[in-house]
Amino acid sequence: MRGAATRSSPAADLELAQRCGQGDPDAFEQLYRAHAGRLYTLIVRMVASAETAEDLLQEVFLNAYRKVNLFRGDSSLGTWLYRMAVNHCLDYLRGRQSKMARTTDSLDEEGMAEPASSTPLVAVAINRLDLERAIEQLPDGCRTAFVLHDVEGFEHHEIATMLGISEGTSKSQVHKARMKLRGILNGGTSAHGIRRAAQVGRV
Repeated sequence: MRGAATRSSPAADLELAQRCGQGDPDAFEQLYRAHAGRLYTLIVRMVASAETAEDLLQEVFLNAYRKVNLFRGDSSLGTWLYRMAVNHCLDYLRGRQSKMARTTDSLDEEGMAEPASSTPLVAVAINRLDLERAIEQLPDGCRTAFVLHDVEGFEHHEIATMLGISEGTSKSQVHKARMKLRGILNGGTSAHGIRRAAQVGRV
């Protein structure tokens, strides 16, 4: 299934946002129930910690409560919340970036070579846990685009809107992520295989 939240009409989104802005507790509960599950799934994949994801989810909805009056219906309410969640996760990840600087720098080298072998590499089944751990090692930009596209199922134009980047940059980041993951996973898996494995975990 797609990573987007429950589908609704622009008019319904705007009406719900207005009710939330007026302090209607039932409206905000409706907003939370409609979107919390998918936002949590997104956040936990981006930060790789269930406990941290719980805290960040609450912070995202607190921000949404404070800013819901700014919602004008230019995008769906789900996309607006997803953009807010992605930005909040990125802020959190930047805060811990110094602790991961060495890993990030080494993975961000464009010339990273695949392991040399005297025999052809044999494609192997990707262990789901190994893939999740490999994703954790990706630079923030690559990881975010990869999670949104290959795991959550968003289109590149949707990711571009969320992250404030061009569609071409989104495609480039996803491609780079797949190549880096292939290198991390011993070079034995194709980019297509990585995407297929990621889709297995889609909720």
